[in-house]
Amino acid sequence: MGDIPADTLGICNAHDHLFMATPKLPGQELDDPDAATAELKAFGALGGGAVAQWTPHGLGRRADDLPWVSKAAGVHVIAATGLHQAEFTPPDVVARVKNQLGELFTSELTQGIEGTGVKAGMIKVAGGFHGLDEHARATMTAAAEAQKATGSPIGVHLELGTGALDVLELLCGRLEVPPDRVILGHLNRSPDFRVHRQAAEAGAFLAFDGPSRANHATDWRLFDALIALAEAGHAGQVLLGGDTTTAAARGNPGMPHLLRVIKPGLEKELGEAAVKGFFVGNPARAFDWATEDRAT
Repeated sequence: MGDIPADTLGICNAHDHLFMATPKLPGQELDDPDAATAELKAFGALGGGAVAQWTPHGLGRRADDLPWVSKAAGVHVIAATGLHQAEFTPPDVVARVKNQLGELFTSELTQGIEGTGVKAGMIKVAGGFHGLDEHARATMTAAAEAQKATGSPIGVHLELGTGALDVLELLCGRLEVPPDRVILGHLNRSPDFRVHRQAAEAGAFLAFDGPSRANHATDWRLFDALIALAEAGHAGQVLLGGDTTTAAARGNPGMPHLLRVIKPGLEKELGEAAVKGFFVGNPARAFDWATEDRAT
């Protein structure tokens, strides 16, 4: 519904989807505004203050519905620009925008998503399985262009949690994106603590997203990974999300699972201060477009 100070996001679900439709998941579209509102209200009822919707261009993000859903639920929503893997995106969309990605991303961040007036608050792109293909390199190059023009964060889908270091080499090395403008998603799907630590040491934010049946994430691995990062001094770079991607996963366990199960469980393991950082302090820095004082 417009720009807000990042420190007013409150408890944040740092990666989820209210709306999404992709050829990869036929019949499992998230396309019901009333269901999205109910899910967001359930999250808000447990203290949730904001949800980052990582649904990018061409995947049924329904940007025109986001303001009234957000207002009805009383929960902030961050919209996304960007482009997912080619196989997730309708071929006609890829063909139409592939030569103007940088301009498209920048325009949706600054001018708004066409026909809606809703501005995106982040860029979402995707890597490949254990590497980067031509499509990934093209979208990340465009994302870097838009990031430099705006200060927006870049959220990266890591396929099955892999390829984090390749992504950082491209975005932060060759393309010179500040590492604290990069959010690496799905790291829980590849519980390689060595890679997690190296990505944290590089300065990126690490998103562990998907404690839902749709992604078969195992909560005990999630806890072990977060404990290891905290013990290594990287608690300040952890983000948590639900990543509900199918209609079957909505409400089962859905967004409330983060606050009903994951949050209290982590508080027992790591203490309330660290977990407040995961849900409040870290997202406020990760999603802030400001260029100064993000490390404080």
